[in-house]
Amino acid sequence: MITNVSRRSWSGAVAPWRVDEVGRKVRLREVRPGDQRTLAGFDRDSVRVQDPQVGGYRHWATHRGHATPDGFHFAIETLHNRTLVGSVWVETDPFTARFSYGIGIGPQHRRCGYAADAVALLLAFMFDRCRYRACEVSVNGSNFASLSLHGELGFREEARLRDAELLRGEIKYPVLMSITAEQFAARNLALAAVRGSGRSSSRGRHWRVQRPGRHRRIAYSAGG
Repeated sequence: MITNVSRRSWSGAVAPWRVDEVGRKVRLREVRPGDQRTLAGFDRDSVRVQDPQVGGYRHWATHRGHATPDGFHFAIETLHNRTLVGSVWVETDPFTARFSYGIGIGPQHRRCGYAADAVALLLAFMFDRCRYRACEVSVNGSNFASLSLHGELGFREEARLRDAELLRGEIKYPVLMSITAEQFAARNLALAAVRGSGRSSSRGRHWRVQRPGRHRRIAYSAGG
């Protein structure tokens, strides 16, 4: 759902002023003042463990330090218990109908499929609802999990920049990846065909198999 949309470019793309979109596992919503403590806690935890998967993304620092007319910060919230598990920062260029993003999931909520669901939800929202035509991202070359995630979502590698940075004994270099609205739509059609054939899809670590009983339901462990 988009509300208060007033900025429109000649390309037809509109700015995502507010978002409330629901996926399979998570919801994208606007960041609220009450989210500060949780998002800042994610930042502290990431710095403490020095997780290479973070790639420099900062949840609350992003919200406080990158306020621009074409930048938007959304919270990632689980559907089953409305737990705040991460955030995504979107930078838009309405005049060329392109956008980019950075995403972060709290350390205790990773490997649950939340990032993949949030990115797929964001792409559908930006392409279908806001009429953007292409998305470009820069992924740390040593972050194999993120490279794999974007590859599975349909992103194509465009370039690996040769200028490398030595940080804490590791070589850091950005990998540029992109996906167009047409490629994303084609991928969704292919996925729909696969799911219609009865093949199973990947599941996060908090998925549990249904068990027979009076109240049949899919159960998730708390906080996952």
